[in-house]
Amino acid sequence: MVILLIVLWLLFSAGVYLAERGIEGASVKSYGEALYWGVAAFSTAGIADMPRSGAAQLIGGLWIVIGSVLFFGTIVATVTGYFMRPMQRPHKQIIDTIEYNLEQLDDLTLDELDLLKETVDTLIVHVEHLKEKSPGR
Repeated sequence: MVILLIVLWLLFSAGVYLAERGIEGASVKSYGEALYWGVAAFSTAGIADMPRSGAAQLIGGLWIVIGSVLFFGTIVATVTGYFMRPMQRPHKQIIDTIEYNLEQLDDLTLDELDLLKETVDTLIVHVEHLKEKSPGR
């Protein structure tokens, strides 16, 4: 994501520079100034001079929105993914499914109850087999 942000920063800065090139009173007179403008505008520091041309304003506005969404979205997704990781374990999903089905026992048909019994019996056999294989337990 960092590489994508850097590439977009370079491209949008080039776009602002090209759109502002040759406009009298433009605050962006070189590609270096466009790069600085891109950082200042993206960082929401409020120190970036506003471009003069409509095209540069459009390009700059797109950069601010896209860059901010990608940057802050990545941070939020990373933090959320870190804290949600324990909840995504397969055994947690299996247990949640079993608990849900146990709450629905009254609504199950006899065939569904038989299937549930077979599944539980298989699970018990599997657990017993695992206990036999692990001597330290």
